[in-house]
Amino acid sequence: MKRFLLAVMLAGLTGVAAAADAPGLPVTKAPAGAEVYIISPKDGAIVGTEVTVQFGLKGMGVAPAGVKKEGTGHHHLLVDVKNLPAAGQPIPKDDQHIHFGNGQTETTLKLAPGKHTLQLELADENHVPFDPAIVSKPITITVK
Repeated sequence: MKRFLLAVMLAGLTGVAAAADAPGLPVTKAPAGAEVYIISPKDGAIVGTEVTVQFGLKGMGVAPAGVKKEGTGHHHLLVDVKNLPAAGQPIPKDDQHIHFGNGQTETTLKLAPGKHTLQLELADENHVPFDPAIVSKPITITVK
């Protein structure tokens, strides 16, 4: 019985190790000194329900999703997100993780009244965050 249990445990561990080694999407190394930031609105701004957000980027260029070009990426705007998306996996696409896969550098959001946090994250052609992550400082705005 002990041998049977040992065999089952070893088989399970082998499966876990194989899953951990399974190929996924490649992770792109971040260029040294690359920065992403929010140009406007400024942290602490009081804005209307429609707010234009302008994105800034230093040390890299912008390219559309699906285009593999060294030293480039595209923006994702994180709205009211408490935790950054998981490293090594594509950034989710939903109302809180807004993709700008055409290379856009600004957008106009419609937000409900109240406090909101905004943060940018740059990702590679596959929507996978760089390593290390290239993220802006989060800002807080108040919508009136």
